[in-house]
Amino acid sequence: MERPLSKKILLGLLVFLLLSLAGNGYLFMKVRALGADPQVVAREESVRLVNEVGKLIALPQDEEPTIATVTDPDQLKDQVFFANAQKGYKVLLYANAKKAILYDPINKRIIEVAPINIGTPPATPATP
Repeated sequence: MERPLSKKILLGLLVFLLLSLAGNGYLFMKVRALGADPQVVAREESVRLVNEVGKLIALPQDEEPTIATVTDPDQLKDQVFFANAQKGYKVLLYANAKKAILYDPINKRIIEVAPINIGTPPATPATP
């Protein structure tokens, strides 16, 4: 005669096994998609980041930003724009709009906004 407790344990193990298989299948598909085309994943990340920042500040609509990640804030401390930067912060650079935005993706906050000057240095006057 089988005890009711063992049926419950067997049912619990079966449910656990099915959930584990489903979770592993989902992770396998995600890893496979990442390996298939990392540019697609990077593009999706870029769109997500621009959407997040766009909820906090008006962004230029006519261009896509160049996005960088702060990896070593100690090397940037001498620059005013990066004075409050921490590892993992994102920098959105809009070359045409001449705007840089420092963004904290964890707390979803804009840390700094500054104008940028990208291009050729000003010409020096010719001496006669």
